Amino acid sequence: MKTKLALFLLLVFAACMDSNAQTKLFRFGNAGSEKPGVILSSGKRLDVSGFKEDYNEAFFATNGMARLEEWLTANAAKCPEVPAGARIASCVARPSKIVAIGLNYAKHAKESGAPIPTEPVIFMKATTALCGPNDNVIIPKNSTKLDWECELAIIIGKKASYVSEQEAVNYIAGYSIMNDYSERAFQQQSSQWDKGKSADTFAPLGPWIVKPADVGDVQNLKLWLKVNGTVMQESNTNDMIFKAAFLVSYVSHYMTLLPGDVITTGTPSGVGMGRKPPVFLKAGDVVELGIEKLGEQRQVVVQ
Repeated sequence: MKTKLALFLLLVFAACMDSNAQTKLFRFGNAGSEKPGVILSSGKRLDVSGFKEDYNEAFFATNGMARLEEWLTANAAKCPEVPAGARIASCVARPSKIVAIGLNYAKHAKESGAPIPTEPVIFMKATTALCGPNDNVIIPKNSTKLDWECELAIIIGKKASYVSEQEAVNYIAGYSIMNDYSERAFQQQSSQWDKGKSADTFAPLGPWIVKPADVGDVQNLKLWLKVNGTVMQESNTNDMIFKAAFLVSYVSHYMTLLPGDVITTGTPSGVGMGRKPPVFLKAGDVVELGIEKLGEQRQVVVQ
């Protein structure tokens, strides 16, 4: 009898561990009052406010993902489910910085009329541009050339400075999606890219953070983006010129990356600016995008 009871308890414990093994991290709630959540491998979405930490620099710096997994083993049954209609927020609370990489897909460099870069092109997006993956994108004042860019985003897991490419994978907490919205007219004024990249709502991030182990080969993921149902971008991360681990290493040699920081890794071909004639977004347009294993986003363009 005791042997059967012990076996039963072991099976229950193993089932609990397995249900939490592939959790994805997300945030939900109205702007300014977001809460942390997780998605279990079963698909159940749990409010983990009881963990009493947001997904921010302090969380990642203190091995928060592992601590949360451990906490879930004991507390998942007590966590309320996230309401079906809840707004999905950016999957990271405002990071110290968003580092962006330009011209990092070979076909995109070609459509832009630019030579293949010999080293990564770095620019910054303001953290105030951060928003949820399904929030509206707002056309800035005086905008005439609003463009889309589906991108793989890297979430930094611990402080990184002068790390090698081989070590870099140990500094990645997970991966997500960013639509690197760009106002091309602003960007092309005196070649100041940051001006065209940092308007409010220009950095929708999410829906989730997916752990590297659950992503597998990050350099073999399909990407796509549609505008009003028409496919505009369709590619694979294997077209990246500089791979994810190299980018973490490279950027860390020029600035310290802090836990929770985001590196958005460039976009494939199919942007509006590269089309003949160019196509830019207008109020009422619907932009949908996704990356294999990382989820999907949807934004409506508003004036």
